[in-house]
Amino acid sequence: MLFWALSIGCAALAFLPVLAAVLRPGDDEAREPADLAIYRDQLAEVGRDREKGLLDADEAERAELEIQRRLLDASRNQTTRAERSPQLLTGLVIGVIAILGIGGSFGLYAAIGAPGYGDLGLRTRLEMAEAARAERISQIDAEARAEQFLPDERTMPEDFAPLMARLRREMEARPDDTEGLRLLARNEAALNNFSAAKRAQEHLVDLLGTEAEAEDLSALAEIMILAAGGFVSPEAEARLDAALTLDPRDGRARYFKGLALAQIGRPDLTFGIWSALLEAGPADAPWMTPIATQLPEIAASAGIRYDPPAAPAAPGPDAAQMADAAQMSPEDRQTMIENMVAGLSERLATEGGPAPDWARLIAAYGVLGRLDTARRIYVEAQDVFARSPSDLALVDDAAERAGIAE
Repeated sequence: MLFWALSIGCAALAFLPVLAAVLRPGDDEAREPADLAIYRDQLAEVGRDREKGLLDADEAERAELEIQRRLLDASRNQTTRAERSPQLLTGLVIGVIAILGIGGSFGLYAAIGAPGYGDLGLRTRLEMAEAARAERISQIDAEARAEQFLPDERTMPEDFAPLMARLRREMEARPDDTEGLRLLARNEAALNNFSAAKRAQEHLVDLLGTEAEAEDLSALAEIMILAAGGFVSPEAEARLDAALTLDPRDGRARYFKGLALAQIGRPDLTFGIWSALLEAGPADAPWMTPIATQLPEIAASAGIRYDPPAAPAAPGPDAAQMADAAQMSPEDRQTMIENMVAGLSERLATEGGPAPDWARLIAAYGVLGRLDTARRIYVEAQDVFARSPSDLALVDDAAERAGIAE
């Protein structure tokens, strides 16, 4: 209530100069018109001439009468103009200014402001961010909270299940095999077994010690974040910082570092990290899609004007090709589709591409009934995106649609 009272008082004070300017009398009202002043001076002059004897009494009286007649006429005209002044219009102007000035200000604040919300200066926001960083829950608590929200374990393809079982047995027999640990952590994460993946990757990092690379540390941080349902705990951020110390260009570590900063209320720092990552590429990096999706909201939270870059057109048939296909026979249309799928397959084999393109290729071969080829592409895609559980999820979904993941 005090806020609104002060706001209304300040608005009223701000309106007073405008009101004074509108109500201030014009030149005709503020000072005597020039013709009236001249006639008054002439009367005074006639009086002085009569006292000096320059005019006799009759001449002075006739002159005074004439001047007084003109003075009365001029004064009557001035009074008539004043009576015709637009008093109503002046009142309307004052009312409109009051409504637009005061009412509009409060309406605008009600629309885009935050009534009842305390002021948050820059220093306060920075202090709140540091407090949020310091008060984060631990990795163990984060995993416990996220457990009920994590996705279920993925169903393994029939030809993959024996291989995974064998890998698990081998690692029980040889728990210090670093390459085996990498492979186990990667595949457990792909199956949504984040706890098992975290244990394997943590053991790997412990075994490597000072020889652990930035990629090993950022992979561990990613698995920890996935196990916590997307929350970046202090322990996970410590792994990210260690990875960035070894390699400041590690894209995965930079992405999740930006996520950690966003979660504590520093979208300004997140924007700097993510915008640089988005600009640097490469286009098939697993963090490109989530950054492009979230960056506009991050920019808005940071108060930064941001125009997203135009998304590149997805490869596929253009309008002319679609029109031609409509005129083709079913056999020719099938041949055209197979040629386009073959072109996509060749491009991915030679140039690579993002996970959505691999998923599209797997699904296309499934539609064409070429399940053996779809299965081969699926196995290759699993190897390409083994270190990115989010991309593996896209590939696995495509395999399920194609009927080769069961």
